[in-house]
Amino acid sequence: MSSQRATAFVPGHVTAFFSAHPADEPAVAGSRGAGVTLTDGVTVRVSAPAGETDAATGGDGGAASDGPGSRTIDGEPGSIGAVDDVLAELGARGADVAVETDLPIGAGFGISGAAALGAALAANDAFDRGRSENDLVRIAHAAEVGRGTGLGDVVAQARGGVPVRLEPGAPGVGELDGVPATARVEYVTFGELSTEAVLGGDTDALTAAGEDALDRLRADPRLPTLMDAARRFAREADLLVPEAAEAIAAVDADGGSPESSGSPDDLGAAMAMLGRTVFALGTGLSDAGYDPNVCRIDAAGARLVDERGRE
Repeated sequence: MSSQRATAFVPGHVTAFFSAHPADEPAVAGSRGAGVTLTDGVTVRVSAPAGETDAATGGDGGAASDGPGSRTIDGEPGSIGAVDDVLAELGARGADVAVETDLPIGAGFGISGAAALGAALAANDAFDRGRSENDLVRIAHAAEVGRGTGLGDVVAQARGGVPVRLEPGAPGVGELDGVPATARVEYVTFGELSTEAVLGGDTDALTAAGEDALDRLRADPRLPTLMDAARRFAREADLLVPEAAEAIAAVDADGGSPESSGSPDDLGAAMAMLGRTVFALGTGLSDAGYDPNVCRIDAAGARLVDERGRE
């Protein structure tokens, strides 16, 4: 029986482009780049078993955290490595954790990072650990980087909006800015793409393309520039998969690009990094005949909510 519980919501995050910046210290490693956070996201519910909220707060978890609690993903038994690492750091291995999302896993939406950050926020509250927001983001970022499942999702999801990662790393090391804008977001997914496989290979060409894209966006921080830079990045980094290329071309052919005569609210489509997913700002995918999921840019970033998901 639980004595305390807490719930966090973390927006999904699609990366438009990035450059990889590894380091020996996970909190220092990360990426530069930009992306869009989504009102579709991940809900993490953490329950602290009775008697554990006063356990030691050190990274070893304390005597009360010797046994792990239950772990579920969308109602089925399952765990995410970065979540387990976050709980260990907060001395909350005994927590029961439920991760729920309507977003497809492994398709470029930052699910692992969102789950880690949501677990940090909710466990901190449920176990009364008294950590600051920046500290919790650092813990989640380090766990995500340490597991090799992402480089910049956590810091972007903590901020919300259209985050621009100017310098890599967790709070206190990295630096963020943003594009002050909002928009309708559509997305379609064609399958998974391994983040670990891409990040574990040669990233020189990818990083060069990401640096060029970031320079363009910093010179002109607007959504049309973001989307145009994202399309160019996918080609130059040799990451564009055939299904994504076909969908992007279909949106362009139907008028959904800033260079076309279509609606000024339609900014074309691009591939999400890293996943076999195409996202569009506006109605480009719908207009091109696809049946996309629809949401909006999330303005608030990661936050605690009540058990029904209300802020």
